[in-house]
Amino acid sequence: MSNDVINQVHEVLKSRLNADENTSYVASLYSKGLDAILKKVGEEATETVMAAKDGDAEKIIYEVADLWFHTMVLLAQQGLEAEQVVDELARRMGTSGLAEKAARKTN
Repeated sequence: MSNDVINQVHEVLKSRLNADENTSYVASLYSKGLDAILKKVGEEATETVMAAKDGDAEKIIYEVADLWFHTMVLLAQQGLEAEQVVDELARRMGTSGLAEKAARKTN
């Protein structure tokens, strides 16, 4: 995964925070608020699951891209950086998923 693309998309999403909702899809989502953004994330997650069940690789890639995009919209709306998610993934590298999950229970 190229951090450059992730960072570029994130910068565009941040630039849409104050854009005219009539000229930007992302700005229109921001203007509708958190619930609208969460609804889109949920819809895209469901569409990703359905694509995976269909087993169509192109469809899976398309839907995961939509899911990532709308999740990034959420991050920008919440004042979070995409790099923070990348850093969290990097932190988890080399850690067993089972160990990471067990550690969450003690926090």
